[in-house]
Amino acid sequence: MTTGRFVSLCLAMLLAAGCARARAPIPPVPVPDLSRFMGRWYVIASIPTRYERGGHNPVETYSLDPDGTICTWFRMRPEEFDAPVKLLHSSASVVPGTGNGQWRVHLFAFLSAQYLVGWLKPDYSQVLVVRDARDYLWYMARTPQVDEADYQAMLDHAATMGYDVARITKAPQRWPETGAGSQSFARACP
Repeated sequence: MTTGRFVSLCLAMLLAAGCARARAPIPPVPVPDLSRFMGRWYVIASIPTRYERGGHNPVETYSLDPDGTICTWFRMRPEEFDAPVKLLHSSASVVPGTGNGQWRVHLFAFLSAQYLVGWLKPDYSQVLVVRDARDYLWYMARTPQVDEADYQAMLDHAATMGYDVARITKAPQRWPETGAGSQSFARACP
């Protein structure tokens, strides 16, 4: 490749990169009653993190601490319904000025992540948690199953937000559970 052709190719790549638009932030949906948002949420579908992949009966449980932080416990059975329950603790804080619709989730002492309420059913029975990066997504409900119409509506919401809905996978949910760990959803908040 000649020097002139190489320079032209580099300029074309820079121009293309400069023309590409950054994705707009997803506006958080206000959660007027944060205490109503607390409790158990069954993960219906997600674009999962590495930790969550293959999780069966995944559930997220939130509780509001007296200092205003949110204690979270993620619970699942890895790879199969009979696997031992795994629990992962994190804490969250509401980002001021977001109407309780954006949180900062703190995992371990050094890692934090964005948590946006992208859509919330008015009766607080279903929620779509998203991120501006469009890398992860969680569709959760107060029940382990939802109607197909609700699921399709969630896919429409996700597509409108700029998500590739082909990456969203349904979480295996089979309830009621019996045996060891069937009542393990959370522990005391540290």
